[in-house]
Amino acid sequence: MSITDWIVLSATLIVIICYGVWKSRGQTNMDDYFMGNRSMPWYIVLLSIMGTQASAITFISAPGQAYTDGMRFVQYYFGLPLAMVVICVAFVPIFRKLNVYTAYEYLEQRFDLKTRTLTSVLFLIQRGLSTGISICAPSIILSSLLGWNIYWTNVFMGGLLIIYTMSGGTKAVSYTQTLQLVVIFAGMFLAGWMVVKLLPADIGFKEALQVSGKMGKLNVIVTDFNFKDRYNIWSGVIGGFFLALSYFGTDQSQVGRYLTARSVTESRMGLLMNGLVKVPMQFLILLLGALVFVFYLYFRAPIFFNEAQLKKTRQTEQGPALQQLEQQYATLGDQKSAQVKELSAALATGEETVIAAKQQALAQTDVTAGKVRKEALELIKTSDPTADTNDTNYIFLHFVVNSLPRGLVGLLIAIIFLASWGSIAAALNSLASTTVIDVYQRMVNPHATDAEYLKVSKLWTLIWGVFSILVAQFATGLGSLIEAVNILGSLFYGTILGIFLVAFWLKNVKGDAAFMAALAAEVLVFIVYKLDVVSFLWLNAVGCILVLVLSLVFQQFNNLKAKRLPA
Repeated sequence: MSITDWIVLSATLIVIICYGVWKSRGQTNMDDYFMGNRSMPWYIVLLSIMGTQASAITFISAPGQAYTDGMRFVQYYFGLPLAMVVICVAFVPIFRKLNVYTAYEYLEQRFDLKTRTLTSVLFLIQRGLSTGISICAPSIILSSLLGWNIYWTNVFMGGLLIIYTMSGGTKAVSYTQTLQLVVIFAGMFLAGWMVVKLLPADIGFKEALQVSGKMGKLNVIVTDFNFKDRYNIWSGVIGGFFLALSYFGTDQSQVGRYLTARSVTESRMGLLMNGLVKVPMQFLILLLGALVFVFYLYFRAPIFFNEAQLKKTRQTEQGPALQQLEQQYATLGDQKSAQVKELSAALATGEETVIAAKQQALAQTDVTAGKVRKEALELIKTSDPTADTNDTNYIFLHFVVNSLPRGLVGLLIAIIFLASWGSIAAALNSLASTTVIDVYQRMVNPHATDAEYLKVSKLWTLIWGVFSILVAQFATGLGSLIEAVNILGSLFYGTILGIFLVAFWLKNVKGDAAFMAALAAEVLVFIVYKLDVVSFLWLNAVGCILVLVLSLVFQQFNNLKAKRLPA
């Protein structure tokens, strides 16, 4: 990056961090630190909810996801608006009425301590692991830009995040997320505008969309029903509904966002607006990836987007073979560039026969290039068995660093950092609040002073930060981070949601039955995942339904057992 980019990057980060710390000054107790004194207006709640969900993974990995697999990933969010309505009706009033810090406090009142603790532990495991994966995303940027070792970069990024979260608490998270999203939306809009501007003079937005559609990247709706297909309309609406219901209704990283609102109405407004905004937002981010795909049809794409790993392989004994493959790939890139211009010209005439012929020729060249790229990936793996040959997370970053003008590169990198810091800080805050409220205060030290609880809260923020850094060290080889974090969540969210739905609607089910049902369901979810019976989105529905059904079965068994006991 240029000096201008570093100035823009540094200035953006410093201003927003200082703003958040200034807004969070004067914390004296846990209510300040975790709830922000429940004083947030609905629009701050909305932006905080969106900022918590939209991590660096969203802005690094999602465009790459569209580049490689098209835009069908957007179907993952189709169940979200309906989930927001259900949460506003069923979840928010209960949490607000009980004036809880965490969602899991309610479960002890409804069931018992062991069910509350089990649910808290499931959340802590899932969110702790997910946060570690999220730390890896901005580390990828720094390691790529500066050539740093990814493991030490994880330590550096995680350390900054720990300091930021410990000093600011939930107010710093919420208020900085507001500014972050303003900068993020502006920056992503500029990036999309620049993609189109950098295309040949006779290719505009419409023509780019036409080419992208012909190459199968605008596959927004997939109607084929297949349990193993990760992204189609059915898994998105049904599985996505259960996932969103659990994430926004029971995950403390999100519950903690809307519990900071001034009232039930403000909480509901924030959630409902999120339901309206999130799908278009994700659509546009994926569309950016589809446009980047078109850009690399007109201009040569590298054979592998992780340039640091590519450079490393060139210096091994596989280097000469890799360079030959790179030359073949470059030749095919030139061929694709000529063919996509022919396809664009055919699209302008509207002659379907010619369009089909040009489309087929381009697609065939793309397939051939894919085979050459596959050989290159095998060479990279041979030279370094520990190398991650999935470069999805590097595609958009490569475009930003190598194609955008000075200043805008720094702004886009700042955006990815800001998204990372906002979402990870919210996650660390929720991990600390759950640990302190549901474990420490409830079972270890229920009579400490406010100052002592605040001190312990910051200590647990540090502990979870260190844990997340350790997880990040193992996350570099997981491929597409946006898929990895959602798969991980789906392993736990269904069970957690099932426990809450039993608590809300199955009033005859007691704590023992709910506890056993949750344990059994979680084991079965892992078995279903390992057997690869269904795609990961369906695991959310599977886990939830298993808890509902098994809790009724266990409760019936307990009732029969009680009747047999002598009076």
